[in-house]
Amino acid sequence: MRVLIAEDLALLRDGLVRLLRDNDFEVVAAVGDADALVHAARRERPDVAIVDVRLPPSFRDEGLRAALELRATVPETAILVVSQYVEHAYATELLASGGGGVGYLLKDRIMHVDEFVEAVRRVAEGGTALDPEVVAQLFSRRGPLEVLTPREREVLGLMAEGRSNAGIASALVLSTGAVEKHVASIFQKLRLRQAPEDHRRVLAVLAYLQGQPSSSDLR
Repeated sequence: MRVLIAEDLALLRDGLVRLLRDNDFEVVAAVGDADALVHAARRERPDVAIVDVRLPPSFRDEGLRAALELRATVPETAILVVSQYVEHAYATELLASGGGGVGYLLKDRIMHVDEFVEAVRRVAEGGTALDPEVVAQLFSRRGPLEVLTPREREVLGLMAEGRSNAGIASALVLSTGAVEKHVASIFQKLRLRQAPEDHRRVLAVLAYLQGQPSSSDLR
């Protein structure tokens, strides 16, 4: 799996390179600013780009802007954004760009190596990986999705973090069968028609995070 890293702090950038290579990723480039990120992504076409939200020169949202540009121009490259803090507007804008293969994690999560590596793989494979803190803030906006029960919102929150049905069952102390029923109910209430399971999970998560029900025409 081929990875591109965009992080301005050299120490963290080098640490990410070593961590990922130690876990069988191929790091095709590691850059320190947004322009270099865009050029490297177009040249290397990596499976996933790990991008700091704030990059030079102003350290505001250059990384996010570059990530959104890549979503539009190099759509085959998944995006995993990392940030020092939960930035509600940035997370929402990234997720609203549509489709799977997207993640938003706090930098503290990198210290949990196994979880971080799993998140990189999941995003690269077209799934989602959202930091629990990001999920908590975004899910505080119920919007028209109040049709979901409290338990269904819990299930969908864990889906947003990228957990499998088995992982959700463990976290909520439910049987896998019970989780499957909740997931099926979520799909029905969000009007997500029949499609591959993984794709519908991504669409359900995106629908919830964007605060609007889906009108997907998937068949």
